[in-house]
Amino acid sequence: MSWFKRDNSADDKLPKLENGERRVRTEGLWQKCEGCRQIIWKKELEANFNVCPKCGIHSRLDAVSRLKLLLDGGEYEQFDADLSSSDPLAFVDSKPYHERLKSMQQATNLSDAMISATGRLEGRPIQICSMEVRFIGGSMGSVVGEKIARAIERAIQFRTPLVIVSASGGARMQEGAISLMQMAKISAALMRLDEARLPYISVLTDPTTGGVTASYAMLGDLNLAEPGALIGFAGPRVIEQTIRQKLPEGFQRSEFLLKHGMLDAVVPRLELKSYIATALKFFVA
Repeated sequence: MSWFKRDNSADDKLPKLENGERRVRTEGLWQKCEGCRQIIWKKELEANFNVCPKCGIHSRLDAVSRLKLLLDGGEYEQFDADLSSSDPLAFVDSKPYHERLKSMQQATNLSDAMISATGRLEGRPIQICSMEVRFIGGSMGSVVGEKIARAIERAIQFRTPLVIVSASGGARMQEGAISLMQMAKISAALMRLDEARLPYISVLTDPTTGGVTASYAMLGDLNLAEPGALIGFAGPRVIEQTIRQKLPEGFQRSEFLLKHGMLDAVVPRLELKSYIATALKFFVA
């Protein structure tokens, strides 16, 4: 005698293939960790701000999530959200620059590769800039430079600390020398911030390279980095091809830079907020 009866009504709701086989839709619900190669529920990973709960490897984090991580209640007021590049060189590579900008703006819902905002970090008001690496590789163009310069001016005006979270491939080639000019522009503005005796904390994430590393990313009163972040000017592959030598293990990763005196600390992502808050107590009375 059968002790139970199979209920086929639920199976009938599953999508069927041509041969009648039933399959559950799981695409997009799981993600493989780049470190331990374990399959992780995507919502669990997102809730942990893209830090693998099994091995602790830090995957890249978008600019909005970064602000939610660092600011109290994830709340902030955004500035200069409407600034966008005017395509000064009418640049064309595989596609016109203005078309590339438009597609990136639609994909990220941002006008450019940076969010400039103000909020509170453990009760302390700060100015904060967060870079979006998905927007043309987080490259630094005229808009990124202008947003940072304005953030510095607000920090001086309101006497608040400045935090910049970098995630960038460097200067934006589609804007040529105009993008390179931002290095000097931002560095000069940071000098005015220093003269006003206001702290600037730089947070370097994966990747931070090129003109961003050569300017504001390394000019902080405190230079912090996340574990395993790629940080440098030229990429390791370019260096190897140039010097025709094999680079040391972990070259240009944050731990390597800390060991060689290029960083002040390597801080896990989930500890970053409290670390910055503690550091600011030493800078600001």
